[in-house]
Amino acid sequence: MSDSVSPLSPVVDSKQKELGNPFAEFIQETTALTKRLFIQLQRRPSTLVAGIVQPLMWLILFGALFQYAPEGLLGEGIAYEKFLAPGVIVFTAFSGALNAGLPVMFDREFGFMNRLLVAPLSTRFSIVAPSTVYIISLSLLQTAAIVGVSALLGAGLPSLAGLGAIALIVFLIVAGVTALSLGLAFALPGHVELIAVIFVTNLPLLFASTALAPLNFMADWLKVVASLNPLTYAIEPIRYIYLNGSWHLGSVVLETPWFNLPFGITLLALLAFDVVILLLIQPILRRRFA
Repeated sequence: MSDSVSPLSPVVDSKQKELGNPFAEFIQETTALTKRLFIQLQRRPSTLVAGIVQPLMWLILFGALFQYAPEGLLGEGIAYEKFLAPGVIVFTAFSGALNAGLPVMFDREFGFMNRLLVAPLSTRFSIVAPSTVYIISLSLLQTAAIVGVSALLGAGLPSLAGLGAIALIVFLIVAGVTALSLGLAFALPGHVELIAVIFVTNLPLLFASTALAPLNFMADWLKVVASLNPLTYAIEPIRYIYLNGSWHLGSVVLETPWFNLPFGITLLALLAFDVVILLLIQPILRRRFA
């Protein structure tokens, strides 16, 4: 436990020096606690390796599984590798973000969180900000690996603007799900309950999205569920980037049972999802940090 506490010392020193700039102090505290998470990752690199190898296995195995899918299922001339890559990108980022609350939960159970709560931090939100920065960084690294390997498997490589849009979409979905996971980490009594929630929601949300199959391939009731699933709103714009050489914010990327949604609206939907999650967890965080 002593090795996990040492990165906090710059935080305490900064308060002792009374820098007087709350924003600078918040950045310094967040940086110190984020460094702690990366030190833990450096000591257990198997976590990062597994997080990159698993989605690559998905690409290879599912690509082989649906190699002889009926013509017309995905659209004329669309290889399943190109169709699958966006789903793997989003689901990998989603899974990592959903697990973001586990380190915080373990800090609660092992007593490290109590040390943070009594530390002279400029704001208690610097306790949860490092987990968000850490998960977003890992998600973007995983995304880069998936994009690279999927290009080798025949999915192609999006343009520079497309890669930037993919990074933005991954950021939006990861930010919201990470916030949700952190809220659960403070709301639930222990890691057993948090792991149970992760198991219950992980795969159902995958199969109730357009990650593995198009919307028109689903039963009517599942189409409705998938059209309300935030993962679908992240997958479809990325898929449009992969399947179309040119795109813009007005390009229709998602055809729901009710109406068609352009690229820009799906981004706004993801942003709205983030805002709703942040509003929901605010009372939990304020109660815990009071």
